[in-house]
Parts: sequence; C-alpha cells; structure tokens
Amino acid sequence: MDAEHSIQIRVRYCETDAMGFLHHSHFINFFEQGRTELLRNQGGRYRDIEEGGLFLVVVRLSCNYHSPARYDDLLTLVTRVDRVSAVKIEHSYRLFCGDRLLASATSTLACVDRAGQVQRLPDSITAQ
Repeated sequence: MDAEHSIQIRVRYCETDAMGFLHHSHFINFFEQGRTELLRNQGGRYRDIEEGGLFLVVVRLSCNYHSPARYDDLLTLVTRVDRVSAVKIEHSYRLFCGDRLLASATSTLACVDRAGQVQRLPDSITAQ
C-alpha cells in the first residue's frame, strides 16, 4: 500500500483573510483531509477505527509557512506516513500551488481509547 497520497484542494472564498490570503488556520484542516484520504487510499477509514473504540488524536503538529495562497487557487497536498510505532503515527505534509511550496508540516497522532488511555494501533494500520 502507498505510504504517500496526494489530493487537490481549491481555496474557497470563506477560507481567506482580510488580505485575500488563505488563512493559516485552514492549513491544519487540509492536513486532516490529507490524513483521512491517505488512510482511505490504503483501504481504511477513520470511522471504522472509531467504531472499534479507538481514536487517533493529534499530540504534536508543526507547520512552516513558505508562501501564501489566494482564493480559487488549486492546491496539491502530499501527505506521507513517515513512521509507525506500536501506538503512534508520524505524518509529513507538503502543500503546493503548482510548483510553489506553500507549507511543510509534520504531525504525530497517538492511539487512545474512549477514556483517553494510550492503546496499540489497530493491525490494519501497523501492517501498512
């Protein structure tokens, strides 16, 4: 299965700030979309994981902003699984507008149960 996946995202008007740029807070939402679609591309679904009583929670996120995007720009987000341990998944992200790098980021997700206790990742994820 692929450890990297790309999606296209069009910047909506409501995602821009008073200067007409994509607001920095939306990048984090895009990264979540990237993780969701990467997992889906690998044959999994977050919904199934949660219905099994497990949750993948963000415990660390770091983002470097390189260049702005504007309304109606068509962006490409590349999401990659960098490392999987027994209880955590580390991702990296690169967001582009054409060949221009807009942002690079990393995140760490931990697997927990409904009570917030750390749990082993499901086999469906660790087998990737």
